[in-house]
Amino acid sequence: MADIPAVRPPGNGAPSQEMDTRVWRVVGEPLVKGLGLGPLRGRTVAVKDIFAIAGQRIGAGSRAYLAEAPVELETAPSVQALLDAGADVAGIAQTDQFAYSIAGLNPDYGTAPNPAVRGGIPGGSSSGPASAVALGQADIGVGSDTAGSIRIPASYQGLWGLRTTHGAVTLAGVLPLAPRYDTVGWLTRDGFMMLATATVGLERRIETKPSARVLICEEVNGAATPDATAAVRDVVAGLASAGVIEAPVRVGLPPVRELFEAFRVTQSAEAWRADGAWVDAHPGALAPDIEARFEWARAVTDEREEKGLVTVRRLAAEIDAALGDDVLVLPTAASAAPSVGADAETLNALREATLGMTAIAGLTGRPALSVPLAMTDAGPIGVCLVGPRGSDLALIERAIEWQQR
Repeated sequence: MADIPAVRPPGNGAPSQEMDTRVWRVVGEPLVKGLGLGPLRGRTVAVKDIFAIAGQRIGAGSRAYLAEAPVELETAPSVQALLDAGADVAGIAQTDQFAYSIAGLNPDYGTAPNPAVRGGIPGGSSSGPASAVALGQADIGVGSDTAGSIRIPASYQGLWGLRTTHGAVTLAGVLPLAPRYDTVGWLTRDGFMMLATATVGLERRIETKPSARVLICEEVNGAATPDATAAVRDVVAGLASAGVIEAPVRVGLPPVRELFEAFRVTQSAEAWRADGAWVDAHPGALAPDIEARFEWARAVTDEREEKGLVTVRRLAAEIDAALGDDVLVLPTAASAAPSVGADAETLNALREATLGMTAIAGLTGRPALSVPLAMTDAGPIGVCLVGPRGSDLALIERAIEWQQR
C-alpha cells in the first residue's frame, strides 16, 4: 500500500492546504450533517461531483463547467437517502470530466492517488469517491456507473463497488451522461458496509433471488490480461473446491468486441445529446482524450444510433437468454491498475477491452458487483458478479459469504 496519510476535511467547506484537491473539490466537518439515528449514523460519505447538494454547485470535473454552474437548491434524492439514514456528507469528491472516462485522469485537478497500487491510476470516473474510501477519508463513496465508473475504480483500488439494477435508484439531481445506461451506485471497503448502504439506497426493490449456479465465459475472460484471468479463475476454483459453490458452468456470450462497439455507438449518441452544446460552446476546455471522445460522439448520426439500438436489443436478448437467473463471474477489469505513466495506446486498448466486459451489465440493465477477492503481482483485480435484474442485495450477501469462506 502506498504511504498516503488520511486527511481530516477542514471545517469551512472550501479547499484548503490540508485538503488533497486531487480527491476532494469541497469538504466540511461535515459538509452536510446527517439526520436522526438511522442505520448509517456516524458514517461519512464522499459524493461524486455530478450529484446535486443543496447550497453547492456541480463541477463535473471541469473548472470551466464549475465557473458557470448554478447553486443547487435541492440535494439529489440518492444522496438525501443516506443523509436520512444518519450518514454525514464529508464532501464533494472529484470525477473525470463529465464522467466520460474510466481512467481517473483529470488535468484540471490532478490524478487522485491509488493507495492499492503505487503509481497506478485510480480508475474512473468515480475516482474521487473511490480514493477517498480507499484512503480511509470516507466510509461510503456515492458515484455513477454508466460503463464501469464504479466497478473499475473498485477493482483498481481493492474496494467493493456496486452498479445497481438500471432504474432501481433515481437519477434525479445527477448530471446525465447516457441515461439509457446511467446508474447510481456505491463504493465501500467491506461487504457489510455495502449491504447497509444498498439496503438504504435502493428504492425500487424487486428482490430477485439468483440461482446458486455460477457461470463463466471463457471468451469474455480472455479479453482480460492473462494474470487477471488466472487470478479470477483461481478464486472461482478455490470456492468450488471448498464446496462454497458448485463447479462453474461454461456459457457462450456475444463477442466482447461486438458488445463494446454497440455500447460505444449508443452511449456516445446520448452523451452528445446531454453535453454536446456545452462542449461546442467551450472549445479547448476539456482534456484531449475527453474532447476526442465527444468529437467521436458528435459524428454518430441518428441513423447510426438507430442501427446501434437494434444491435443492442439483439445482444441484450442473447445475454439474457444465456444468463437467465444465474450469476456470471468474470474479471471486473481487463487488468490491474495501469501506471499513471502508461502510454495512450496501452490505456486505450485496456479501456476498450474493459468496456466490452462491463457492457454485459450495461446493455442488459443487470446489477454488477465488484468484490476484492483476487490479486495479481500488479495489484488487485475485482471479481465481478453479474446477476438478474433486482438481485442487488442478494449479490452482496452472496459475495460476503464467499469472502468469509
